[in-house]
Amino acid sequence: MRNKFKNKKMLGPVITMIILIAIVIFLSAFCSLIELDAERTEIVRGTLETSLITVNNVLTKDGIRFVIGNVVTSLQTFEPLYLLILSLIAISIGEASGLFKAIFTPCNKINHKFLTFLTLLCGIVSSLIGEYSYVFLIPIVAIMYKYAGRKPLLGIFTIFIGITMGYGTGFIYNNEEIILSGLTEKAASLEVDKNFTYMLKSNMYIMFVSTFVLAIIGTGIIHGLLEKRVPKSNLPDDELVISKKALYYSNLALVIMLVVLIYMLIPGLKGSGFLLGEGSSYVEKLFGETSTFNSGLTIIILGILMVCGYIYGKISGNIKNSTDYSVGLSKNFEDLGYVFVLLFFTSQLISIFEWTNLGQVLCSKLISLITVLPFSGIPLLITFFISIIFMTLLIPSAITKWELASPLLVPLLMRSNMTPNFTQFIFRAADGIGKCFTPLFAYYAVLLGFLEKYNTKENNKITVFGTLRLLMPTLLSFVLVWFVIILGWFILGLPLGPEVLSTY
Repeated sequence: MRNKFKNKKMLGPVITMIILIAIVIFLSAFCSLIELDAERTEIVRGTLETSLITVNNVLTKDGIRFVIGNVVTSLQTFEPLYLLILSLIAISIGEASGLFKAIFTPCNKINHKFLTFLTLLCGIVSSLIGEYSYVFLIPIVAIMYKYAGRKPLLGIFTIFIGITMGYGTGFIYNNEEIILSGLTEKAASLEVDKNFTYMLKSNMYIMFVSTFVLAIIGTGIIHGLLEKRVPKSNLPDDELVISKKALYYSNLALVIMLVVLIYMLIPGLKGSGFLLGEGSSYVEKLFGETSTFNSGLTIIILGILMVCGYIYGKISGNIKNSTDYSVGLSKNFEDLGYVFVLLFFTSQLISIFEWTNLGQVLCSKLISLITVLPFSGIPLLITFFISIIFMTLLIPSAITKWELASPLLVPLLMRSNMTPNFTQFIFRAADGIGKCFTPLFAYYAVLLGFLEKYNTKENNKITVFGTLRLLMPTLLSFVLVWFVIILGWFILGLPLGPEVLSTY
């Protein structure tokens, strides 16, 4: 009775976002009134330049104009919204055609712990495709768990933890890693080591090991701390037909399309390579900012699933005509109007918070504090790790945060005998951890929206802080695992990658 009473008193996510917007507005007014400011150090044309950052007051003429005048603009530039729409169209036809039922129903024969391990591992390595992994994998894993006879809510939590906690690792670096490495190289070569060059493969060993450590130990954590706390979803059975013939031909179409795609990604062949961008390495050409493949990945996946879904649905009889196919493209939008409302208010919260400069001022003050602390070695490493987690609560964007922190903190840790490569790896790990804890992270709203979609228990209310409270023991356990990995690597002096150590 007590838990039910608490659930009734807890505020829904949309109301919570509105309250957070109000808190940000009044905080901006208060901090502006007391003239809170901070010094920001940037690298400009090869030199360090310091500028003053002040808090912008929303309760002024300019602030009110910004809030009212940028409502539509904030929504238009909110990347998670249109990524989610494209993803849902692709996943909808896979579900409506019965293709996903045919693929995922055999998963009910897989050992529960092994399925959790595979889900976590998939989430960790999906950082390769960037933040698109959230809007693609969260809905598809929920469908997989449904057909596997597992709890869809548990699948949603597991894949979110895998993507977020493992965002700084994986088997290969992504576009964000390329940008961060450029900032790290500038910071390291400016004052301490003018000849320093950041090699993208420098963290290869620690990335590979931490990927499997997180997936293996994380499986035990989720089954021990989370699985029993997550309720089941009473979902109705569908009447979609499973057809081996339809699956064969849809798989054949998939193989043909993948062969064509791979051919177009191989440079030097006739008519190939045009999807690649510019860069010094193949991975940079594949996932860099100028890569057509990277920017068009959502459309590529959408096209593949539309073709495979149509073939499977038509042969199996699940799709009888063009009307069925057209309606099927919207199937996964059912019961998701809520998530679009939530994303609207989340976009406004993030936009207003960024305009106030509150995050930049507070994080700059924290960076300045770290530089004057009499720490070195392990105490400095731990302080840096925890500070980045805290900074991520206010600035979820890794690039924005590293632009702020790297000019001062990279040289600081270098003087404490830590290599810039190790510093960037610690930053990436802490950045992923911090994103699990903050409502300012846009994809936290996507998590809440899908939890609500698959929540069929009336007494189990999905709330911003209630969800965080449910996840807290699991998240803190993952933080401990990350601590052990990083400190263990530092103490043992293991190589991070080819010819690169954690210390000098």
